[in-house]
Amino acid sequence: MDYHVAKTGNDSNSGTLEMPFLTIQKAADIMMAGDKAIVHEGVYRENVAPKNAGISRLRPITYEAADGEKVIIKGSEIISPDVWVKANETATVWQASIDNAIFNGFNPFEKLVWGDWLLSGEQKDVHLGEVYLNGRALYEAASIDEVFSPAVRTAYMNIFTETEVPELYPERMKYTWFAKIEGETTTIFANFQEYDPTKELVEINCRPACFYPERPGIDYLIVRGFEMCHAATPWTPPTADQPGLIGPRWSKGWIIEDNIIHDAKCSGISLGKVADSGDNYYSKRRDKPGYTYQLESVFTALEQGFSKERVGSHIVRRNHIYDCGQNGIVGHLGCVFSEIYDNHIHDISLKGEYFGWEIGGIKLHSAIDVKVRDNIIHDCVCGAWFDWQTQGTQISRNLFYDNGLDLFVEVSHGPYLVENNIMASSYALKNMSQGGAYVNNLFGGGLITFDVRQRATPYHLPHSTKVKGYAVIYGGDDRFYNNIFVGRGEGADYGTGYYDEFNTSLADFIHNIQKDAPVDIDRFIEEKEAVFIDFNLYLDGASAFAKEEHATDLSDFAANLRVEIKDGLNYLHIDLPDQFDSLTVPVKTTESLGRTRISDAEYEDSDGSELRIETDINGEKNTGRIGPLKALKSGSNRILIKHKRKDNYA
Repeated sequence: MDYHVAKTGNDSNSGTLEMPFLTIQKAADIMMAGDKAIVHEGVYRENVAPKNAGISRLRPITYEAADGEKVIIKGSEIISPDVWVKANETATVWQASIDNAIFNGFNPFEKLVWGDWLLSGEQKDVHLGEVYLNGRALYEAASIDEVFSPAVRTAYMNIFTETEVPELYPERMKYTWFAKIEGETTTIFANFQEYDPTKELVEINCRPACFYPERPGIDYLIVRGFEMCHAATPWTPPTADQPGLIGPRWSKGWIIEDNIIHDAKCSGISLGKVADSGDNYYSKRRDKPGYTYQLESVFTALEQGFSKERVGSHIVRRNHIYDCGQNGIVGHLGCVFSEIYDNHIHDISLKGEYFGWEIGGIKLHSAIDVKVRDNIIHDCVCGAWFDWQTQGTQISRNLFYDNGLDLFVEVSHGPYLVENNIMASSYALKNMSQGGAYVNNLFGGGLITFDVRQRATPYHLPHSTKVKGYAVIYGGDDRFYNNIFVGRGEGADYGTGYYDEFNTSLADFIHNIQKDAPVDIDRFIEEKEAVFIDFNLYLDGASAFAKEEHATDLSDFAANLRVEIKDGLNYLHIDLPDQFDSLTVPVKTTESLGRTRISDAEYEDSDGSELRIETDINGEKNTGRIGPLKALKSGSNRILIKHKRKDNYA
């Protein structure tokens, strides 16, 4: 049955087109499997909490914006122009006293961004509250005095690459706010600079989410076509409850598609865990490392039924996600077996009011058999970060540029596949894992690689949540085939030279360990693992693996790599040497990629079928050509990347 919701409606109506409901929540309260809510144009200030689940992909419950109509769900409320009064003679600072009843028991201006892995929490207080001037979030000041004299930061530290990053929006930092709570009133002081809040739209966030169930197990929902924004979402580390502006809350089979999602205080889309398997225990107890509590959360979730039958298998596609403080998409455990594709993600964590180790355009833990493909990710502190249990994961045909770091894979044992991506930022890859296969990529930035011997993390039976064992990260067992490596100047390592001292076959690795048999773990720790590196092209100062048999080392050739955005389209610019047209490389397959050493698993599709890596970033069949684009040729290239941008953002 179809139910209609409109701003002209009433919740006592029957929900027909002629007599629509007023709120989306009214439809959510009564819809059953197979029903649909069609929401008509307007701004809906509510947190939709679905009550019932669909049954399957064939009988979901659907929430969608009416065709051709703009529907916005906001977690904010308008502050009436009448309540603003001037707080100083220059009239740039104003104040408004607000009755706390507007928050309905949840006042984000008294709740802190707080939790495990947050690095800035003890340096300054940052609250979940936010003030928006004509849709743009202001900066929280440390005191009332700072509202009158805003402190403008000029740079911040990129914790992923240990480099200083210029503040991108210093002019915006003049617009500040500070909240003071006394009894039943919250008073907001705001420096609007040249704007008069009695004549402009001023909103404050009041709700923790825009579309989020109150309990787990609300399976098989479709949410499409909405704009959703202004949610006071909390910090979402992997050791805590992970609510987002929208998310399935430990459910299965959601489809989140064709939405505009922005201005979540922390995370936009959550595919994560819930508090039942641990909720910031390190920050609350401080008696064990956060790593230990994260390990416990995995086993606790398994005891609670963490499995393919219960959670995951979500589809997140064709969304435009931007201006979120922590993550565009986040998830630990609950993201398993999902697909994330055709999304445009940008401006994540660039406001820089807080920072920590759980930040990224996409930040996933336990991305078992997750497929992340055909996304555009730019202007994020970290583009995509896969942490723990990256197994069966496929990271394919994504365009990364202008990020602090494009891709980070941490303490995972594989097998995972990174293929036909363009990584064009100053830093392309941070690899703290093993068992990765990097095939037909363009690495246009520095590589950071090292082992992790003090943390053992789990690995799984293939295509399963069941833990097979756990081990430290020895560093190695990686494959680099058919890639183009481009140096970009001083200050970073480019190419595969890091692996020069590693073995080149599993047989050699075993021989070197067992020649002094009997041996134990100490010899396995001492010996460099095998790596498999061949048929790569090195330009512009990138260094080749010393033992690479078919390397094309032209490191003195200037590639002049850049990404151009024009008229809402993406173009790759790169110069390639005369030899490029004659280079041929073998297509890599499940068979030729072999098995990982620790997890003892093959590079295969999620259904166990063979992988053949022969589709380039534009979806064209590419057999025998190096890099992520079939159209690349010797000389100067300007090639359209056919990913669909969700706006004309440049």
